[in-house]
Amino acid sequence: MTNTRKTAREIIDYYDGPPIRVMEVCGTHTHEIFRLGVRKLLPRQVELISGPGCPVCVTPAEFINEAVWLALEKGVTICTFGDLVRVPGSKKSLAAARAEGGKIQVVYSPTDAFQYAKEHQEEQVVFLSVGFETTTPASCLSVKMAAGEGLSNYSLLTANKTMPGAYKALKGSADVFLYPGHVNAITGTGLCERLVDEGVSGVVTGFTAKEILAAFAVLLTRYPEGKPFFVNAYKRVVTPEGSLPAQKLVEEWMEACDSEWRGLGVISNSGLRIREKYQQFDARIKYQIPKQQGGTNPACRCGDVLQGKCKPTDCKVFGKGCTPLHPIGACMVSGEGACSAYYQYGGEYDG
Repeated sequence: MTNTRKTAREIIDYYDGPPIRVMEVCGTHTHEIFRLGVRKLLPRQVELISGPGCPVCVTPAEFINEAVWLALEKGVTICTFGDLVRVPGSKKSLAAARAEGGKIQVVYSPTDAFQYAKEHQEEQVVFLSVGFETTTPASCLSVKMAAGEGLSNYSLLTANKTMPGAYKALKGSADVFLYPGHVNAITGTGLCERLVDEGVSGVVTGFTAKEILAAFAVLLTRYPEGKPFFVNAYKRVVTPEGSLPAQKLVEEWMEACDSEWRGLGVISNSGLRIREKYQQFDARIKYQIPKQQGGTNPACRCGDVLQGKCKPTDCKVFGKGCTPLHPIGACMVSGEGACSAYYQYGGEYDG
């Protein structure tokens, strides 16, 4: 029976090829693979590695320090996604800053933050703009709306990142990348296709059980051939060109810059910042935020987890000093974090 006549499940069940290290770049993939029981279906030759595809997890402590400084020293209202509230900075989290009187407003989107600023023009409002290519267009839209309304009390503190540099930095950490479908829906497939020329293999897929199993069937079929490859297994959403309007919006409002990734260090041109002509919406410039120093708790191994150097369960504080209720590291806080996935799904750590 040839592979073309097999179902995805049959290809997975009867795989007898070489060992494969697969990195789920996206935190949502990590959680869904656990939740759907996919790990139990994979052959023993497949090692799953959780990558850096959680924007909250890769945001460095210095960014949290900046936000805390704005809240406590400048009296700025911080609008943020809920996950960021409990992420530890060098000395305190936004939750701790709120307990000290800082105004921290949880929102569900950048446009919610814009709306809050519009309705509270007596307050200075800063939205904590974190995320990859998927969420960056919405941040750009929020400042475009603020500009259109003539609002002077709204700005962004940016920690937006782009994936190309991370893929290159991590290309030795796995044999095949499981690319995040929502990122490629914005960017298209060009980058992933070019990475094949650098020896990087990957499959882009969605988030349902059927889509994830199909992606594993594809990579289990292609990897033994011994050649780098890319396959778009999410064609109902991902097109070669991606979302041109979203790309144009980001290009108009933001420009590339070097950016620090928790665990990966500074990656050249992997970040995005507000363009100089719109600097009135750049919180770092508007409030002259001083350079923030300080690292993370040395007991935390989030950096190693994000690089695929260890599993969450290899960390000495996992499930002991570090739990979702009392997190030491960002990977335990975030709903997309690898540590929270391993903690939530109990003893299913290795299969």
